[in-house]
Amino acid sequence: MRKVVISTVGTSLLTNQINRANPEEQGWYSQLRDHANLTEKETPQAVHNIIQTLQTRAHKKLALSNTAEIRRLSAELNGLYGLYDNQFSTAKQDSHFLISTATYQCEATAIIIRDFLREHGVSSVEVYVPAGLSTATTDNFSSGIDELIMWLRNMLPAYKEQGYQVYFNLVGGFKSLQGYLNTIGMFHADHILYIFEGKNAELISIPRLPITVDYQAIAPYKVSFALMDAGATLAYDEKIPEALLLKVDNEMTLSTWGKLVWGEGSALLLSQELLDFPRLSYENTFKQDYKKADASHKVNLQKILARVSCLLEESKGDLVVLKKHGGLQYSDLHQRVDGKTIGHFRITQSDRVSCFAKNGVLQLRQYGEHNYVNDNP
Repeated sequence: MRKVVISTVGTSLLTNQINRANPEEQGWYSQLRDHANLTEKETPQAVHNIIQTLQTRAHKKLALSNTAEIRRLSAELNGLYGLYDNQFSTAKQDSHFLISTATYQCEATAIIIRDFLREHGVSSVEVYVPAGLSTATTDNFSSGIDELIMWLRNMLPAYKEQGYQVYFNLVGGFKSLQGYLNTIGMFHADHILYIFEGKNAELISIPRLPITVDYQAIAPYKVSFALMDAGATLAYDEKIPEALLLKVDNEMTLSTWGKLVWGEGSALLLSQELLDFPRLSYENTFKQDYKKADASHKVNLQKILARVSCLLEESKGDLVVLKKHGGLQYSDLHQRVDGKTIGHFRITQSDRVSCFAKNGVLQLRQYGEHNYVNDNP
């Protein structure tokens, strides 16, 4: 069975190339440590030169070493060699993603590993860098983790539909990142890989645990969750589990775990009844169209409605904000019903919603395929 393997990457492969017996290199480690959270552009030229020197050494060392030595040099490759029983020939049909922090040192290390795998026949291997992910600040780290969660949520389902098994290789990488990936892996991974410390330590593969989230516990707050997922900041609600929220000045948005839980549960919770979003009202024709839609269409529709609601709240009901939004592509149909100008906005490439505005509220009339909506305003 084909695999998609997500590997966390650290920098030990790079820093271990420092020759600490050489007086000229005795200060290199401290220089790397002090500039660990910088991007390539931010890194001083002197440190840039050190990284390039160590990167070249690591490439050569891996090329000249046997498998046992390579496994000692790189925790990331150690995990992958364990997964493939020391034979990358069986990995040619698999897809690999190396998760790097948004720092020059980590990206340089990830590139070494990527090139090594490609040289050994693993053609589908890419480095993924969540924007801003570093330990420089809590905000940077949380923002990067949020992007990583979204990327996994969007990327992995396609692999699963094709029958791939999902592996999280957490043998390498930073402890802070490993901790999050371990929990995220409980939602997404079929297996999570570790190796205990020590010579000749064997690979530990933890299969997916039978964990389910009680989504009904957040069902009473699904309007709030849908709005926050669409970008809204709401008044703090102490009834919602605190771990799922990021609270600032008595206002709330979704925390990293809130986004993860909602991302997994939204397909269920948004496929049920039509939700009452602020500044939206539904005519009976729209409600009937909603009832006819299948579950996946209901989910997608309600996500768009949450976004429309957010935009209208921010603009206090001004339709201009919808007309400027490139995804919604709101426009008038140049048709009038009962004296009202009918407009429509896009849900998908083929689906539309017709509507009209009244006193800052958008009255939704029809939902369905483009021609159906336009011909029945």
